[in-house]
Amino acid sequence: MGRSYATGKRKDAVARVWIKPGSGKVMVNGKEQNTYFARPVLQMILAQPFGITNTEGQFDVYATVKGGGLSGQAGAVKHGISKALQLYDPSLRGALKAAGFLTRDSRVVERKKYGKAKARKSFQFSKR
Repeated sequence: MGRSYATGKRKDAVARVWIKPGSGKVMVNGKEQNTYFARPVLQMILAQPFGITNTEGQFDVYATVKGGGLSGQAGAVKHGISKALQLYDPSLRGALKAAGFLTRDSRVVERKKYGKAKARKSFQFSKR
């Protein structure tokens, strides 16, 4: 079988993810995983879908990711990997869904309202 593609999103980050059978190499924006996501926590996030489905080291991942910060990008790649895995092998859907990896985390920054300093913070009140 060939390769599988999916789009993952988190906060402002959008990741395009391709997976194909291989040795477990992860490339993000043309860099190695541990160069792009230097923090171990972020690398752990990327490994979660493979851990849940017992497919560690069986797929090569190529991802391009735009927007947001590093943790949002890591979440987007994780979402993309999960969706691509499910498309590649539909039998993995149950495990991924139970872990909540197929659901897009919809928490985004709240917009600023007029009459407020930030989204919810009011201007300083002066009695006199």
